[in-house]
Amino acid sequence: MKKFLLTLSFAIVLLFTNAQTFNNPILAGFYPDPSICRVGNDYYVTTSTFAYFPGLPIFHSTDLVNWKQIGNAMDREEQLDQTNAGVSRGLFAPTIRYHKGTFYILCTLIDKKGNFIITAKDPKGPWSNPIWLPQVRGIDPSIDFVDDKAYVVYNNDAPDNKPLYNGHRTIRMYEFDIDAMKVVGEEILLVNGGTDLSKKPIWIEAPHIFKKDDWYYLICAEGGTGYNHTEVVFRSKSVKGPYVSYEKNPILTQKHLDKKRPNPITTTGHADFVETPDGKWFAVFLACRPYDDDFYTTGRETFLLPVEWKDGWPHILEGDETVPYTLPVPMPAITKKVNNPFGGNVTFRDDFKNDQFDFRYLFLRNPEKDAYSLTAKKGSLQLALRPQTATERKSPSFLGYRQNNLKGSASTCINFTAASEKEKAGMLIFQSENFYYFLCKSVENGEPVVQLFKSPARGKTEAELLASQKLTSSKELFLKIEARADTYAFFFGEKKNQWKLLKEGVDGSFLTTKVAGGFVGSLFALYGTSNGAPTSSLALYDWFEYKGNDDAFKK
Repeated sequence: MKKFLLTLSFAIVLLFTNAQTFNNPILAGFYPDPSICRVGNDYYVTTSTFAYFPGLPIFHSTDLVNWKQIGNAMDREEQLDQTNAGVSRGLFAPTIRYHKGTFYILCTLIDKKGNFIITAKDPKGPWSNPIWLPQVRGIDPSIDFVDDKAYVVYNNDAPDNKPLYNGHRTIRMYEFDIDAMKVVGEEILLVNGGTDLSKKPIWIEAPHIFKKDDWYYLICAEGGTGYNHTEVVFRSKSVKGPYVSYEKNPILTQKHLDKKRPNPITTTGHADFVETPDGKWFAVFLACRPYDDDFYTTGRETFLLPVEWKDGWPHILEGDETVPYTLPVPMPAITKKVNNPFGGNVTFRDDFKNDQFDFRYLFLRNPEKDAYSLTAKKGSLQLALRPQTATERKSPSFLGYRQNNLKGSASTCINFTAASEKEKAGMLIFQSENFYYFLCKSVENGEPVVQLFKSPARGKTEAELLASQKLTSSKELFLKIEARADTYAFFFGEKKNQWKLLKEGVDGSFLTTKVAGGFVGSLFALYGTSNGAPTSSLALYDWFEYKGNDDAFKK
């Protein structure tokens, strides 16, 4: 009944006020672990990118609902070494903050040098090279400015590195000298285990500290970054603690709701708070949009919800409240139209007429720059085939675009002639090294063909051929991959808008986190390889287009 009344009241408000609305997620697709800060009337968000390059996208908004990507914080080879990184390694969980004219990002480069800090005067960049913080061990570091001092707060091992159970972690803190750019003083233990150590809480992480009304608040994620993900809060009269857990924790979770509800949003947590100039509070957080039993190919996405304060504690959702797909814009109402290119049924087209790559694209690890050209033939992307493959932990010829919706399509037009059967170029739908499908053009017995491959199983090198069809021409070929939530369909065409089905009903769960593991979502990627053989072959892509088609966003 409570849920019904909330839905009814929301509908009545929209009906009688003609209020503008916005869609959740605000950043659809693989944009996990969001962090947010405000400077005047401007808001900035960054998210994790793991083994992809460039790292740490920077988004800007003046109203919290219309977002524009203005750059990437780690966009130079000297800043970011992704050599041999697994797809779900690399850059973990950044925090972005602003203080007295300088922007700060604190982050972890996992399996390398650990935690680091970078700075910029302009959030568009350039951002500095990393300054490494060897004393700050663990993950999910946050830099927070409280009472004109800086503190680094982070997830770390159990006390004395002696866990009482699997998942036993701590939240710790150092004071930070922003002039010397190093930690000072002794490490302080803030939280041991989580909200209630006697109940063996797991994976306390993603901490942020802020001050409100003479209280110091510590918000954290708990429960692991899967289905049982939650957001919890502690508070103290001193920034150094002791911190007391809120008796009504968690303040955000969906783990207790019916998995069979329509259009579920799950895995909520890893939040960061921001206060508007008029004193309202909002949270960005990660969540997932699964189909069936917690299957999703889009990865963990960025959502936005208001934060309400009751009796000195923050509340995001309570009881059986669900994360809404659509809700009123933050007040005071914005005057311009809500048109967020990163939310809802996303559309994107690139005719490759610029001499710089759109900020949305991702390379797999550090790119070999000579493999890509936007100027060799104006209005085309020239991609050099190289021996490296997407199965290896190397840098293949790979230009990726996130799958933003459970349902949608990506398409392109390719001009390519294979010199041998080893040479293949086309488009991937890619989750990780051993979990992808490859729709490509190649040759068989000297004749041009379109092929569909499934990635090699772990420990194998040979991909599985799922479908093949001869082509009548060796000239341009149109390719399209259609996501249908639980399946994918693969199309080709030898003439524009004359699509032919190569294969449908291809298992989509193969690309989901539940099957493939890891922390990433799927990407469509323009990709070519000679499968270990030396080559000078090139592939030209005339355009790339993505169209989302999720049912939840249809009027």
